Parts: sequence; C-alpha cells; structure tokens
Amino acid sequence: MILKKFFCFILLFLTLTACKHDPLDIDISTTSVQIGFTNLDSLLYNTNAEQLPELRKELSASISDIFDYQIGYCMRIGRVHDTAFVNSILQYRADTSIIQLEKEIASQFSDLSKYKKNLALAFRYLKTHVPDAKIPQQIVFQNSLFNSSAFCTENEIGIGLDQYLGAQSPTIKQLPSEPFYDWMKKGFDRNYMERDAVLSWILTHILPEVKGNLAEEIIYHGKALYLTEAAMPSAAKHIITRYSEKDLKWANENEYSFWKYLVDENMLFKTDERNARNMLQEGPFTSGLPEKGPDRLGQFLGWKIVKNYMENSKTTVEELINTPYNEILQAYEPE
Repeated sequence: MILKKFFCFILLFLTLTACKHDPLDIDISTTSVQIGFTNLDSLLYNTNAEQLPELRKELSASISDIFDYQIGYCMRIGRVHDTAFVNSILQYRADTSIIQLEKEIASQFSDLSKYKKNLALAFRYLKTHVPDAKIPQQIVFQNSLFNSSAFCTENEIGIGLDQYLGAQSPTIKQLPSEPFYDWMKKGFDRNYMERDAVLSWILTHILPEVKGNLAEEIIYHGKALYLTEAAMPSAAKHIITRYSEKDLKWANENEYSFWKYLVDENMLFKTDERNARNMLQEGPFTSGLPEKGPDRLGQFLGWKIVKNYMENSKTTVEELINTPYNEILQAYEPE
C-alpha cells in the first residue's frame, strides 16, 4: 500500500512538471558573437593634447554615432569636426567638477573586464534564442554627464559609467536634489549596468514598438524584460526587474491585488496615456497605488504575465517577439 502511494506521488509529480517547460534552458556553446569594446571616457580624458586630433579621426571612423553623441549632446562642445575640438576637450578636462567625477569613474571602473565578459555572454544567449537578432558591433563606456545610462545607435551601445557610481558616491551625493531625486540616486547602482545595456538594445532593435491600450503596453514591457532574462538567465530576478529584493518581494506578494485593481477599474483596454505613464514609467512609486510599493508595477506585471505564458506553452523566445498580446493575456492565471 505504501509502495502504491509512493508510485502515485511520483506519477503526479511527473505529470505536473511535464506541463511546464523552461524555454530559457539552452546550449550556447556553438554560438559566437563579435563585439568590440571601447573606453571612450578614458580616451578623451587621458590622451595627450598633441594626439587628440588623431584620436578624433579614429573615433569618428570607428564609433561615429556614439562619438558624435558624446561630444555634441553629453559634453555640449560642438560637433566632432569643429576646429576648436582640442581646446574644448582641454577646457572640459580642466573643470574641477569634471576632475572629481573622472577620478571617481577611474577609481570604481579601473577594470571593466567583468562587465565586458558578462555583456558578451548576454548577447551570445540572445543570439542563440533569436538567431536573426541584430547584435551590437561596439559597446562603448563613456561619461554621459548624467544624460543616459544606456544609449543605442544603429550599431553601438553607449554605457554611461557616471550612472553607476552608487548612491554613496561623493559626486552623486552632491548632485542637486532636483532633478536628481533621492529615488533616482538609489538607482545609480553598478549591479544594473549589464541589464540596462541589454534591455536598451532589445527595446531599440529587437522588439517592434507598440502604441495601443494599457494591456498591450504592459505585455510589450513584459516581453522586453523576459528577453532580458533570456539573455541573462543567471541574473537575480530583482536585477532583471531593476528592483531591490525588498521591492520585488512586495511586488510578488501583491501581484494579484494589482491585477484585480486594473480589472476592477477597467483600465486594461483603455488608451489613456496618463495611466500608461503612471503604471510603466520610473518614479518613487507607482502613481495611484500604495507608496510603500515600487514603481513600474505595470512592467513587473507584464513580465509575470509573459513568464506565465512561456512556462505553460511551447512558444520559443524567438516566437514570443511577435506573439499577439491578447493571446498572452488570455492565458494569464494570477497567483
């Protein structure tokens, strides 16, 4: 009798586990990617004045879009072909606030090898899942002067090292409270660097943009986070969602309540831009919901809905990209 119960238990266990599959469990051993890495920040700050014209020529050829973005938008010293380029760089490097910022960046990011390895690995995973996916040719480390954490061009990703110095950095502490609110400073965490770069690339080059009702936008962001998770399967879930562990725990515990709120308020199929911003954009919390909860709960819910769908279907990560949002939504079973 005991033996019979044991076999019944094993059969039930196998039946339940057979219903789920893990589409993130793949072999990347035969996939390779070729990505170059450039420390643009170090080059601009440390190159001798006599060599700056030649450096400008080299960077204009190798990473033209990011270089133009760095000089023209972040540093605001004119286009890269401006004849005053050398003097502008020297004046930039002589600024006392820049000197402090550059010292912190050089100290905290003296060795970028770990980030390069993790990023190359992430794009190997992404390429394995989506063989036709566009992959960056160059990943460029820069000092964005607090303009962007990750900026994508047609072939490059620019990563603003200044955005990952940490909330306790002397430079970050000195930033004005407006527009650099405390919740923003808490997000200047290096643990999110690779995640931000991969997600930015996915949103720019992999997922087709949507402009629909709230449900469609929630699923869109859920797909983006799931693709990021597929590229970084070993990353902690709170890294993928860009939450603290405490915030992720709160979000998981209140998943059903948030879903019920959206349903009860008939918000899912409305095209109200204000509601979409409240549910999806960064902030101190999700507007309209308890302030003890985290921001971007719409993105979190989208991720959970997509995960639920992927675990209970035979859909591949590549197929997910163009799977209609309503098909994914209809399969959702909130916990």
